[in-house]
Amino acid sequence: MNIFEAIRNDHDIQRDLCDRLTSTSGKSSDRKQLWKALKEELEIHADAEERHFYSPLIHNDMMQEHARHGIAEHHEMDELIEKIDDTDMDSPAWLTYAKQLCEKVEHHLEDEEHTFFQLAGKVLSENQKTDLATAYQDAMKERR
Repeated sequence: MNIFEAIRNDHDIQRDLCDRLTSTSGKSSDRKQLWKALKEELEIHADAEERHFYSPLIHNDMMQEHARHGIAEHHEMDELIEKIDDTDMDSPAWLTYAKQLCEKVEHHLEDEEHTFFQLAGKVLSENQKTDLATAYQDAMKERR
């Protein structure tokens, strides 16, 4: 498995959690459980991705701007997560913020999968792609 496949697998998990979360209502146990799962998934994914994907690419001239943009989007998601945590789960605003977060997540995943991965594929060797996938997956397993 290469780094792109490993990250895409986790993107699918994030998409599924977002879809399920945004179709919940009130303070249901489903909403609480899905929110906890999404929050944890986004946190461990961002950490592993920044360490084992963005970090090796940020020093490359062709990739630096893209890597910085991806990291900045992670921080924007972190801010939305804080906003959601500070909002009562029964409030209509909670679902609005959750939908905004999921839209931001989807935008980020699309950027990576349709632009960033193609450019990174030109910069990384095949060995680097598999080595980064192993390191990334190990980091994800360690935190899950």
